[in-house]
Amino acid sequence: MVNISDAAAVKSKEILTAEGKDGWGFRFFTSGSSCCGPSYGIDIVESAVEGDETLEKDGVKFFVDATTLESLQGMEIHFVDEGDKQGFVINNPNPPEASSCGPSCGSSCGQE
Repeated sequence: MVNISDAAAVKSKEILTAEGKDGWGFRFFTSGSSCCGPSYGIDIVESAVEGDETLEKDGVKFFVDATTLESLQGMEIHFVDEGDKQGFVINNPNPPEASSCGPSCGSSCGQE
């Protein structure tokens, strides 16, 4: 299960309204991968693509393809607004295991 925070739903609704796209949704997809795990992208779309799962929170639709949905299981999609940091964040309670990519990944994986 993917959890969409209240803050993410509220901000999503604000963005869609500001863009004049009420009734549209956000599509989450895998945009790449590295030794730190997958990277995700977000698009504003009118409807789901064939094969997408549709999640809904407070009237906002979130579309996710089956492969990405599998990798998002247990994660929370959140929106942060802290000073100069503002944006959607996907919190992973199950960080990727250490990989064999060596020190090139360093601490850039966001693991603490």
